[in-house]
Amino acid sequence: MTPLSAVRATFMSFLLAATASAAPPIHDLSIAFDEFYQRTELMPLPARVEEFRRSVGNRFPQFYGDERIDYSHAEQDERIGAAIAKYPAIRDVYLKKARAFKAQLAQYVDDFQTRFPDYRFDGEIWLLHSLGEMDGGTRDFAGRPYLIFGADGLARYHADGDDGAFFHHELFHTYQQPAVRDCGDDRVWSALWSEGLAIYVSQQMHPQATEKELLVDFPAGTVAKTRAALPAAWTQLESALDSQDPLIMASLFQMSSRDKSLPQRRGYYLGYLVAQEAAKSRDVAELAKLGCGPARELVTSTVRKLRAEAKR
Repeated sequence: MTPLSAVRATFMSFLLAATASAAPPIHDLSIAFDEFYQRTELMPLPARVEEFRRSVGNRFPQFYGDERIDYSHAEQDERIGAAIAKYPAIRDVYLKKARAFKAQLAQYVDDFQTRFPDYRFDGEIWLLHSLGEMDGGTRDFAGRPYLIFGADGLARYHADGDDGAFFHHELFHTYQQPAVRDCGDDRVWSALWSEGLAIYVSQQMHPQATEKELLVDFPAGTVAKTRAALPAAWTQLESALDSQDPLIMASLFQMSSRDKSLPQRRGYYLGYLVAQEAAKSRDVAELAKLGCGPARELVTSTVRKLRAEAKR
């Protein structure tokens, strides 16, 4: 082997190792839930709840512990009991999603790194039964980032169709997270920016994806209703960009809002439109690295521009 070929071989080995390390190992509790379920089928529900806490919950207390969420111990027991009761209806799809997950994620990480060669994630990835909380999302526990996927959410929201847009949406959150970690995801502009850019990236990587697969048309009809109300939607959004009001956040990003004057969960589609407009003049990798100040200024000016255009 010549010295040059040796250098090339060393470089390729390094490159392959770097690529393989883009995503850390997956901590998988999804099958542990199924094993727990089968093992306890003949037990009364209170005993099953207690056994879940002992055999599954204690393996990831950062996620399952009572102290993480605003529930009492009894309320958390109710969530666990409800998850047990609902499991038979989703079990077949749940297991299908769980068994395919590792190979799928590895492929999606490879695809993502092709588009964003500097992608690395130094947190932890978990696959589990989320007790109805999520299909996927980022969380911080004790200052450490986690990317968590709920096999129950995957079964509920992604039973069919192409999962690629969803996975790349979540991977993009981990790519952008270092730049926006301190922006405060409880502010309207920050949530709008993070979610909108993630949707835009997943759409660019999956141009054939449906609006449902891009996560903007949930519940069904949200996009059409938001388009029909764009002037009012932009006006309300511009006035609320710095808001931390939970009711406003719920109206934009959740389905639990009591405010029915505009389509619920419209913030995802509006954020996508903001990102789409911003990407006309900047590469998305540059946008992903914008700090809080520049990102807020860009969101504000873009919302103002889109509001003016909608009123013409």
